[in-house]
Amino acid sequence: MTTETKKIRGRPRVFDMDEALEKALQIFWKRGYEGASLAELTETLGVNKPSLYAAFGNKEELFMKALSKYVAGPVAFVREVVNEPTARDVAQTFLYKAAEFLTEPSHPKGCMVVQGALSGGESAEMIKSVLIQYRTAYEKVLTKRFEQARNDGDLSSDTNPESLAKYLATLHQGMSVQATSGASKEDLLAIADLALNGWPKA
Repeated sequence: MTTETKKIRGRPRVFDMDEALEKALQIFWKRGYEGASLAELTETLGVNKPSLYAAFGNKEELFMKALSKYVAGPVAFVREVVNEPTARDVAQTFLYKAAEFLTEPSHPKGCMVVQGALSGGESAEMIKSVLIQYRTAYEKVLTKRFEQARNDGDLSSDTNPESLAKYLATLHQGMSVQATSGASKEDLLAIADLALNGWPKA
């Protein structure tokens, strides 16, 4: 074996930032911000605290990076549902895809944005505030879509788009809690169908 070969084999494994961030995302998704300890994060990512801080900043910054990855990846579908042709199609696609996503066995149950904003001590107030902002921003996206539907005659003129958006968001939040408590995809689809049966007419 040559000296050059020894050097190559002896090199430390390159730290994969994206892989590490994905692992951190899974921990935060499962444990929440406060429930994810630095000990678990460093052990799972295979780094010590100084290396973790050097790569991602503090725990708060690591969570924010993981959250951005979550929003851009696993839950990207929530931004796309507003492109459905009718308001009811928007609601159906949103609820049906949520039922599938929230119970998908390949990742933690529930929604990271919803679960992380339900509780938190003083140390997590900033994180809780950011998560609430994410939820509020999405309600505004739905409100704008339902305003368009009302203007197009797809929803009746007396429909309150803001209340309708909040209704859908509340259903989604409840479905998320149900999923983390063990509800199945079929359970959540049944809830979605009940809601859709009462969807306002044009």
